[in-house]
Amino acid sequence: METVIINGMAFALPLFIMALGGIFSERSGIINLALEGFQGFGAFAGALAVNIIVLYVADDAGFIPYAALFVAALGGMAYAGLHALLCVKFKANQVISGVVINLLGVALTAFFTSRISMMLTGTRSNRFSVNIFPRFTIPVLSDIPIIGAFFTNLFPFQVIIILLALVAYYCMYKTKFGLRLRACGENPQAVDSVGISVAKTRVIAVLISGALAGFGGMCFVYSITLEFSPLIYMGFGFLAIAALVFGNWKIVPAFFACLIFGFARSGGHWLILRLGRSADYIDLAMTLPYLITLILLIYFSRANQMPRALGEIYDKGKR
Repeated sequence: METVIINGMAFALPLFIMALGGIFSERSGIINLALEGFQGFGAFAGALAVNIIVLYVADDAGFIPYAALFVAALGGMAYAGLHALLCVKFKANQVISGVVINLLGVALTAFFTSRISMMLTGTRSNRFSVNIFPRFTIPVLSDIPIIGAFFTNLFPFQVIIILLALVAYYCMYKTKFGLRLRACGENPQAVDSVGISVAKTRVIAVLISGALAGFGGMCFVYSITLEFSPLIYMGFGFLAIAALVFGNWKIVPAFFACLIFGFARSGGHWLILRLGRSADYIDLAMTLPYLITLILLIYFSRANQMPRALGEIYDKGKR
C-alpha cells in the first residue's frame, strides 16, 4: 500500500499541475487541447538546460533540477504563445490549433534533440538524459501508519506543486484578475463593456497554462523516465484535460480526479507485480487511468457545466 501511495502521488501531482494550467486557459474561454504539446516542449527545454549546465557549468550542482523546472516552465510558456497567437490574434479554430501544436511539438522537439545532441556530444540521439532528483522523507509524519506514505520518498517538486496550486487557487477565486478571467469564459462582452481587454486576459491565461504544463512535463521526466525523448508524449496532457473536465473546470475537484488517475496507475502496476506477471501485463496496467476516463465520461459528462463562452471566438460587435 505504501508503494501505491508514493508512486501514485508522484504521478498525480504533475498531472494536477497540468490540469490546473488547462483550467486557467479554459476558464478564460480558450479551449486547450495543446497541453500535451506544452508538456513536451517544456520538458525538452528543461532537459536541454540540464545538459548545457552539466557540460559547461557543473555536473553535480544541487540547483540543476530546480533550474530545469524553471526553464521548463519558460519553455512551455513560450510554446503556449503560439496557441495564444493563433486563437486570440488570428481567431483560428481552437480545437485544430491545439491538435496542430501537439503534432508540431513532437516533430520539433525530436528534430532539435537530435541536432543539439550532435552539437553537444558528437553523437546523434533523440534523448536528453537528466540527473536524478533526490527525494526526501518528512520525519515523524512519515511514521504514521498508511498516512505516513504521503510524507515518504517525496520529490521536492511535489511540495512546489502544492504551493503553486494554493497560489493558483487564491489567484483564481480571490483576486480581480481571477474574477476577470472567469468572466471572460462566461460573458466576454460584459468584460469588454467595462474596459477590460478580453484578448489580453485570454493571452495571459494561455501563457500561464503553458508554464504550468511545461513544469508538469519536466516533473514527469524526473519521476518516470529520467530522460527527455518523444516518449514523453504519452497522453498525459489529454489525461490532464480529462481531469479538469471531470472536475467541472474547478481546481479542487480536478485535484481529486488526478488522485484517482494516479492511484489507478500505481495500483495497477503494483497488482501486476504481486501476481508475478510479465512486463506485457505491466503495460496493460498502465491503461487503467484511460479506462477509468471512459467510465467517468459515461457517468459524469452530462453533469458537467463548461464555461459558457468556451471555444467561442470573441467578436466585439456581438455586444
